[in-house]
Amino acid sequence: MSEYGGDFITITDEEGNEFELEHLDTLEYDGEVYMSFTVADTPEDAEEIDIIILKVEEDENGEEWLATVDDDNELDHVYELFMRRIEEMDEEGDGDTLLS
Repeated sequence: MSEYGGDFITITDEEGNEFELEHLDTLEYDGEVYMSFTVADTPEDAEEIDIIILKVEEDENGEEWLATVDDDNELDHVYELFMRRIEEMDEEGDGDTLLS
């Protein structure tokens, strides 16, 4: 994936509604790959943003897709890992974060 700001995807929910998401970060944990996104049309001055975490799944033919994380403990843990990475980037950077 390229750096933040350049990757957008469109997903469709079970009801056929389409949403454009902006990719924030990707991490590997316990042999699985997770990606974090935010809704692309979130206002820049929003006090809070929603972070959507999806897991990269692969079928027997090597075809990849994004799936929801159904296990609450797994989701909570991966969310915390993403939040730590965002905080580290903020501390190391020039004041810009993935979420600003």
